[in-house]
Amino acid sequence: MIYRKLCNNKLIQSVIEAEKVITMNVSNTMSKLTRLGMQYAGAILVSATTWVSTAAYAVNDLPGGPAVNQLNLHPAATKIAEEQIWLHWFMMAICLVIFVAVFGVMFYSILKHRKSVGHKAANFHESTTVEIAWTIVPFIIVIVMALPATKLVVAQKDTTNADLTIKVTGMQWKWGYDYIRGEGEGIGFISALDSSQRAMSSNGGPKAGEVVDDYLLKVDNPLVVPVNKKIRVITTSNDVIHSFAVPAFGIHQDAIPGFVRDTWFRADKIGNYYGQCAKICGKEHSYMPIQVKVVSAEDYTAWVSAKAKEAAAKADDPSKVWTLDDILKRGGKVYAANCAACHQPNGKGAGPIKPLDGSAIVLDADHNKQILTVLNGVAGTAMPSWKALSDTDLAAVISYTKNNWSNKTGQLVQPAEILADRK
Repeated sequence: MIYRKLCNNKLIQSVIEAEKVITMNVSNTMSKLTRLGMQYAGAILVSATTWVSTAAYAVNDLPGGPAVNQLNLHPAATKIAEEQIWLHWFMMAICLVIFVAVFGVMFYSILKHRKSVGHKAANFHESTTVEIAWTIVPFIIVIVMALPATKLVVAQKDTTNADLTIKVTGMQWKWGYDYIRGEGEGIGFISALDSSQRAMSSNGGPKAGEVVDDYLLKVDNPLVVPVNKKIRVITTSNDVIHSFAVPAFGIHQDAIPGFVRDTWFRADKIGNYYGQCAKICGKEHSYMPIQVKVVSAEDYTAWVSAKAKEAAAKADDPSKVWTLDDILKRGGKVYAANCAACHQPNGKGAGPIKPLDGSAIVLDADHNKQILTVLNGVAGTAMPSWKALSDTDLAAVISYTKNNWSNKTGQLVQPAEILADRK
């Protein structure tokens, strides 16, 4: 009755009409916004799908490396990697059976023994049979899983009777390879990201339509090993913790400063295989790829012979006296190959990397300060030891830094000075 009287009031009726109009307008506005939002969402979805498909098909599968839309482990190139893949699926099958059994029983009990169909909960406190079952069954499952896993782990750690032993040294952000036993003993070199790919990355990556399947994985000096030979890898580091990982070989071994670890592989397929440092080791962690080139025994012997001749050519007489012009030409090449990635081509450095242009140590007339820094590195910084380079190369690059950019010192460092400081 009161409500009817109020509705007869013209003022109240006007308010009600206004509310109806406002409600209708709000409803129409929300409907328009909803349609607009759906249109934008659709456009974003289409754009995202286009971008993903474009990104996915911009490269092809890389043999020995990652594949497009890869969901499984890398194709195996060693027996150990094959066993790892088998063990992976074996464990997955056991987990799937346990999952189906546990949840199957649980949902069957929920559906068939629910209160709504008249079932009443049982009231008991213990069951010897159940206690024995849920102790013995998991124990058997653990044993079934542990036996093949233990066998594989033991095989992975068996580095005896190796045909070739290579020491791998991680450094920010390169790899040093030294062949210390077997054919090729005495060979040593530094492996870094290929300079062309580094330049490509600095310019924003591959250009539109450009296909680079091995982008950020190609190196200037790959590790070369013979096929079907047991290769022992000894890992260590000059600065921070790195990790030597090549998925196709099934190896993943940390390289820790002051410690030595080892692993092994026997590649049964010729080709190039790729990996990366698997530890976050600093700002250029993503520029520390691994490329292993597996070749035939004959090709490996030829490679060793070529490397020996190359080493002999680089082993210049340390007593030779160089002119400034000649040593600067050589120093520019050494700097571009080994130093420019961190200190920049303009010598200005970046972030924690100190500049060489205007550096007090570089400008100092006491050559020993810079020589010892380059030879031994600087602990706690990104500056590694460069003892792997020859006396002539080190003398050339130090002379180059002392006479390039604004460092017009006119100073000349001779190989004999490097030799004297090595001792």
